[in-house]
Amino acid sequence: MTLSLYIARRFAGLVALIFAIFFGIMMLIDIVDQLRRFSGGEIGLAEAAELAAMNVPASLYRILPLILVMAAISLFLGLARTSELVVVRASGRSGLRFLMAPVATALGIGALAVAVLNPLVAATSKHYDTLSSRHARAGESVLSIADTGLWLRQGGAEGQTVVQAARSGQGGTELFGVTFLTFDATGLPFVRIEADRALLVPGAWVLTGARQWLLRDANPERTATSPPDGTRLPSDLTSERIRDSFGAPSAIPIWQLPSYIAGLEKAGFTAQGHRLWFQMELALPLLLAAMVLIAAGFTMRHARFGGTGSMVMMALAGGFAIFFLRNFAQVLGETGQIPILLAAWTPPIAALLTALGLLLHMEEG
Repeated sequence: MTLSLYIARRFAGLVALIFAIFFGIMMLIDIVDQLRRFSGGEIGLAEAAELAAMNVPASLYRILPLILVMAAISLFLGLARTSELVVVRASGRSGLRFLMAPVATALGIGALAVAVLNPLVAATSKHYDTLSSRHARAGESVLSIADTGLWLRQGGAEGQTVVQAARSGQGGTELFGVTFLTFDATGLPFVRIEADRALLVPGAWVLTGARQWLLRDANPERTATSPPDGTRLPSDLTSERIRDSFGAPSAIPIWQLPSYIAGLEKAGFTAQGHRLWFQMELALPLLLAAMVLIAAGFTMRHARFGGTGSMVMMALAGGFAIFFLRNFAQVLGETGQIPILLAAWTPPIAALLTALGLLLHMEEG
């Protein structure tokens, strides 16, 4: 038990050290990138550092499996260099039993990352988008999903218009049970339009079953009109803008993903990417454990055997191969070419079985 705690504590310390090193390097790179991006003098060094601090956690979270494999390589090389690995083997402890401590630590780090780091990264990513839009003087997202349906925002010559629909089709370009509320420059509503259906075409919404109220009239209900079917309401929205307004799945805390997915599907949108991301997050602890076993398969050997450099390179290559296999499976899953569960769980399970096969061969060998 004491040995297991020692190995687990040492491995966790190496993970923290490598994580901190990457954080420092990526902070410096991102600060320079933010200063270059807003080179017109909109921000200073302090604002660039704040933007970088909000942007870097998402990048670190994406490369967490690579950080784990590097930490595992450092652990096994250190144990081999100090002959601690030889002593452990001489005491009668098998290699697989020895690996229980770092594997359990990796599983714990994965669970902590999913439960705590994932919501933290989602919050920092959202704050980064807000700060970036403010400095770039860009508009916020034109789309949001709520329990009351789909909400859109569009600009026009008369002012801003808020669009609310009970449901949608064709990726948000066809709305049903839709209401348009137009605001003037002072922020007061002056036109309200309700329609059974609104279809987005280039430059306008085509309305069906519409009714219009002029809210500045003394009695808007008395002066309400019913525009004929086919009436066009000018719009600056496009299908691409609506699609791009969806936040990345990684920007939504994992605890809120199930309800967000339900809201997307209720509004008539596909939630394929969000469902896939949710399953990939659940599989993350298993992937981190597989990374530790891959590193062990190549580097858990005495330094006296030689070839340490080539073994380290092979371990890194194995870790990168699994990392890119996971990304490739994610692309296939998002496009619907393979089932979501297959895309999310196959890479970590394949990596785990491959690493176990290599370790069993090494132990028997």
